[in-house]
Amino acid sequence: MKIIFATRPSSLARWQTGWVIQSLQGIFPEIEFEEKIITTQGDRVLDRALPEIGGKGLFTQELETALLSGEVSAAVHSLKDLPTEQPDGLTLAAIPARAEVRDAFISNSGIILDELPTGAVIGTSSLRRGAQLLARRPDLVVAPIRGNVDTRVRKILAGQYDGGILAGAGLIRLELQEHITHWLPLDWMLPAPGQGALAVQCRCDDAGTYEVLKAIQDRTAELTTLAERSFLQALGGGCSLPVGAYACLEDDRLVLDAIAASPDGSRFIRSTFEGSEPLELGKRAAQTLLKRGAGDFIHAG
Repeated sequence: MKIIFATRPSSLARWQTGWVIQSLQGIFPEIEFEEKIITTQGDRVLDRALPEIGGKGLFTQELETALLSGEVSAAVHSLKDLPTEQPDGLTLAAIPARAEVRDAFISNSGIILDELPTGAVIGTSSLRRGAQLLARRPDLVVAPIRGNVDTRVRKILAGQYDGGILAGAGLIRLELQEHITHWLPLDWMLPAPGQGALAVQCRCDDAGTYEVLKAIQDRTAELTTLAERSFLQALGGGCSLPVGAYACLEDDRLVLDAIAASPDGSRFIRSTFEGSEPLELGKRAAQTLLKRGAGDFIHAG
């Protein structure tokens, strides 16, 4: 048996696919695993901020097309980049154990975010990060920054920005954590739904590949990210919305912390919800925030 994985060309995507292959190889030494590099629209268009490019699946669509055509057997994604609705014919076979969920701040001067002077320029192309940052520090300037993780780190350290916010999991995976000035606590910077988790996708009709991939499924990661992504889906938007969510398991109960904000951070609603069923919990959280007016400002400029 041979399983070919689609992967993006970035260092982080290659690392993630390699990690999945290594994990599976340890369980199934008799299976041959291979990767095929596929470039996505999100990789090609680097001169515009992600929200300006628009559309869903900026980092996933081409991989899914190759999967549906039979060109590859599986695809590895960052779960936070994967649209909440699966294309017909595809399924999530595994969400492995989750890595670091927090965002990290990198400064070229070693100054922590709260101590930056008024007017300091912070690089991020995430509306979620920008909104939560401006809610805390409306005197800062948020500027788009594109490129792979290592490219963004270089731009910040070179002084093109006073600092930048990146997902901690990617920095750790690429061994760039030495550049982190400080971690952003969850009590004021909630991650994107599914942040820190990987998603391994295959065709619904490929039972053999599915059975192999599900060997690295993690039940806790599955339940918590399902609640987060249910929240995002019920809001009716994609991964570019200025919303954040983080769920954890406490004594077999799911606890979901969720936020919806205006892109400029001037308005936001944040609340915590509990439940036992992830899909219902996420939907209830979204409905509650929408009833409190989140729909009036999450799409605002």
